[in-house]
Amino acid sequence: MREDTTKVLEQEIPASMEERGMEEVKSAAVEDKPAAEKAVEERVAQEKTEDSTAQNKGTEEREMEREVNVEREMEGEVEVVTPCPTESHGLQGTIKGHDLFGYVGIEAVLDQMRRKTMKAGFEFNIMVVGQSGLGKSTLVNTLFKSKVSRKSCSPNYEEKISKTVKLQSVSHVIEEKGVKMKLTVIDTPGFGDQINNENCWEPIVSYVNDQYERYLKEELYVNRKPRIPDTRVHCCVYFLPATGHWLRPIDVEFMKRLGKIVSIVPVIAKADTLTMEERLEFKQRVRQDLKANGIRVYPQTEYDEDPEDRILNDKIRENIPFAVVGTDKEHQVNGNKVLGRKTKWGIIEVENVAHCEFTNLRDLLIRSHLQDLKDVTHNIHYETFRVRRLNESNLTVHGLALSCFPMENGTHGTNGTNGTSDRSESESHL
Repeated sequence: MREDTTKVLEQEIPASMEERGMEEVKSAAVEDKPAAEKAVEERVAQEKTEDSTAQNKGTEEREMEREVNVEREMEGEVEVVTPCPTESHGLQGTIKGHDLFGYVGIEAVLDQMRRKTMKAGFEFNIMVVGQSGLGKSTLVNTLFKSKVSRKSCSPNYEEKISKTVKLQSVSHVIEEKGVKMKLTVIDTPGFGDQINNENCWEPIVSYVNDQYERYLKEELYVNRKPRIPDTRVHCCVYFLPATGHWLRPIDVEFMKRLGKIVSIVPVIAKADTLTMEERLEFKQRVRQDLKANGIRVYPQTEYDEDPEDRILNDKIRENIPFAVVGTDKEHQVNGNKVLGRKTKWGIIEVENVAHCEFTNLRDLLIRSHLQDLKDVTHNIHYETFRVRRLNESNLTVHGLALSCFPMENGTHGTNGTNGTSDRSESESHL
């Protein structure tokens, strides 16, 4: 055995020496070549290695895709698409399985809705209610930073508003950064200023119901308009005098009746007449009165859709009623122009949270809850009115159908002679 192993070693050692000699000869030959040829050969070798690795990766990816497609085909999830190689690029133009579930473009729907809505514009109808002298017109002008109230539209700016309960609406088109909004302000000047205020809320309640009735008639037409004009009251801002006491009986009765048909946002007008302590006490008393009398003010807890809305609405409900101050005049404060009221003690800045809660009211009505106010009006208040009116019309029609049958004496149960008067009245009732 030792002899055999020595023979094998003797055979292998010369062979290895010869190989080493050949390698030395090759390396010497390579060293003799110019540098340019060396670079070309290295580049060719590198490309060969890259091609081989790419082919290996391609085969591995194709095998992986085949396995995935087979599994999905077995589960019945997708339809397998076989690769279709192109003439020039080979397999680069194939449709892969994961591409079927890639980008589709659904997010473009938001852009489409935005363009369509901007072309159509928005409509927002706000009603201001309160006794005269509380600054209703001034606050609306401050709210939208334009002269949109009835007082500002008069030829003489200092003209006094008549103390009547006659409602007047003024519409304006406000445009900001390409967004147009048709704003309608319904003013109720002098509300509750009469000696006898019995049923003084009826004109306002009837006005709100009339707008619902008008919208309902437009919906019941056979050939309806592509877009029904929306004159419904989306929000009612109720102005409370800054007395520092409890709510007045007329305020309680009005908000109790109107809160069932429209969204009410109570505010304390001219809050700069109260100190900070008086303001906090008055707000607590108002909230107690609202809860004790079952008055529903916006935003209601039952309209909270998700936890985020509930957190935001809870903060708003803690600040209701908003203590606001309105003005159209600007003053210089630290080199900046601000809206404010000038007094002997300084300037009360309207948009300063430390001075009043006007910014909270503006954020509620415009920035955060404008669309929600419109949705609540359409889905809650208008739907309640619509169901009640349709039920009344159905009862009228069924009663008319029963009265048209002949009675025992052969007469018909109609008021007229031809039996058509009741029908016409019932049809024109809507």
